[in-house]
Amino acid sequence: MITAYLLTGSNLGNREGFLQEACTLLSKRAGKCKSISSLYETAPWGKTDQPSFLNQAIQLETSLSPEELLQALLKIELELGRTRSEKYGPRTIDIDILLYGNEIIEQPQLQIPHPQLANRRFALLPLFELNPQLVHPVTGITLEALLDQCPDEGLVHQLK
Repeated sequence: MITAYLLTGSNLGNREGFLQEACTLLSKRAGKCKSISSLYETAPWGKTDQPSFLNQAIQLETSLSPEELLQALLKIELELGRTRSEKYGPRTIDIDILLYGNEIIEQPQLQIPHPQLANRRFALLPLFELNPQLVHPVTGITLEALLDQCPDEGLVHQLK
């Protein structure tokens, strides 16, 4: 089993409901959700003229390969109404692989660690909540240091 860290996000419809359903489907299809962060209300990133997001990090124990995990996530997103019509646009659900063990993967359709992790406070804070001891496998920098250096000044508010 490998420990993967995922980030879920939603800014359309019943945002909390979509995050809960994503976690339920992940548990059925991808592995065991070992821990789940608080909910975070976050400003949109990349395209700011849209509703705010709810985000949540998940620690997942999985036997799936990184490629199999990505396929499972894409199927869950599709099932929950995700459409990809606009880069960084509004969505019912988004599920990103932030980390997969200590692996570094550079493929056209799959990059791990997530290439924007160090630039997204909305991903770093819930991840830090789950495991403050994590170190970025490429840079060797701790999450705490990444948070201190993060250029993202968007709103990230812990809800529950």
